[in-house]
Amino acid sequence: MFNAVSSRISAFFLILIFALPAYTYAQEKSTIIVLGDSLSAAYGMSIEQGWVHLLSDRLIAEGNKTSVVNASITGDTSDGGLRRLPDLLTKHQPDVVIIELGGNDGLRGFDLQHTEQQLAQLITASKAAGATPLLVEILLPPNYGKRYTAAFQAIYHRLAETHQITLVPSFLPAVAENPALMQADGIHPAADAQPIIATHMLPFIKQVIAK
Repeated sequence: MFNAVSSRISAFFLILIFALPAYTYAQEKSTIIVLGDSLSAAYGMSIEQGWVHLLSDRLIAEGNKTSVVNASITGDTSDGGLRRLPDLLTKHQPDVVIIELGGNDGLRGFDLQHTEQQLAQLITASKAAGATPLLVEILLPPNYGKRYTAAFQAIYHRLAETHQITLVPSFLPAVAENPALMQADGIHPAADAQPIIATHMLPFIKQVIAK
């Protein structure tokens, strides 16, 4: 009788052991959507050279079970991102949504209140889908004037505080002061800047997927 009970217990634990890895893998797998514009779309270079692709490689190399979807489009605005997001959420069911939008709104002189409202909707839609949104701070060129650039920058800090989400500091200061790291237009980071941007973004992503 003892042997029979012992065999049943052993069989139970064997089943449990074989079942756990699949369950753990499913729980640890994280899908990340990067919803951005040309700063994230590998503008002027191959996709493989862009910071999003490099970030994905870094995450996997460090043993993170992640799938990074780059849904960035050159020239996109907060309006465009808001139109595209519902389908992206349905298709990919992400755990994290990185929102890197608003720069083209500012460059085109969009109403700041409108941009803030659109970004807020991106945040709330991501949360409603069960994803954790990360908002990337966007800085405008200084030639747009101190008052306008300060008001634009304040949008991101206000949204992060209001919605209690992580604000990722702009990655442009880390590369923009070095002409060798910028493309000829002076707006878009060059290929050599992309590893620096990926390094800048990495700890914020790891902090979220570790939760």
